[in-house]
Amino acid sequence: MTAVAFITGASSGIGRAAALEFARQGIHVAGIARRSQRLSELEAEINQLPAPHGEFLGVVADVTDPSSLADAVAQTVERFGRLDILVANAGLGHRGVMVDAEWHDLHTVLQTNIEGVLHSIRAAVPAMRQNGEGHIIIVSSVSYNLTSPYTSIYAASKAFVSSLANSIRLELAPEHIAVTDILVGRTETEFNERRLGEGKRAGQGVPTMPAGQVAQAIVKAAQHRPRRVILRLVDRLIIWGNILVPGLIGQLAKRQYR
Repeated sequence: MTAVAFITGASSGIGRAAALEFARQGIHVAGIARRSQRLSELEAEINQLPAPHGEFLGVVADVTDPSSLADAVAQTVERFGRLDILVANAGLGHRGVMVDAEWHDLHTVLQTNIEGVLHSIRAAVPAMRQNGEGHIIIVSSVSYNLTSPYTSIYAASKAFVSSLANSIRLELAPEHIAVTDILVGRTETEFNERRLGEGKRAGQGVPTMPAGQVAQAIVKAAQHRPRRVILRLVDRLIIWGNILVPGLIGQLAKRQYR
């Protein structure tokens, strides 16, 4: 039976690229996002892929609304008969001094990056249980352990979901549901333009990678089910640098974002 991937934040960036890559591999995709026009455009692009390719179901839903996600899962199971892979990808960035930031911005980031992942998992796992197995892929960030002035809320939200991945991996293992934590470095997407807080400028000096590279890593992770994925050497160096010399990394990060 053809596997089914459920991808949040599918209208742009990594989520969109992952939807295309899964479909190329013959996997059916339920793409979840708030922008219906973007989902329609993605469906048209998938339908133009060389055959055979996976089918696409676009569902307009908001990850901050648990009932909306539960309905999206129900539509997915009704259309494809199952749900095998969750890619919890939807997320927002924030830049600025935490104590001076607009509370609405901070709350929106926390709702999306933390509650959105929780709601996605809680909605998808019951469907996976019907199969007797499943796979959760949480899209986190190399900033999960970063001493990160001016991006503290975003980094903290990624620390939460990476910690969550480690814990629920043990909880769900008896049910044959794997959990992968993918730590993504700077990627060429709309993320910077949609970032909340002070200004939209990205830090300079850290190399970016195309969203397609991350998407390929996600699909590979779905095949092999590793505990953690780090894509590039520079990303490993950032992570290890914050373990070994967090003060230095914090000063470098401060220059990036201020």
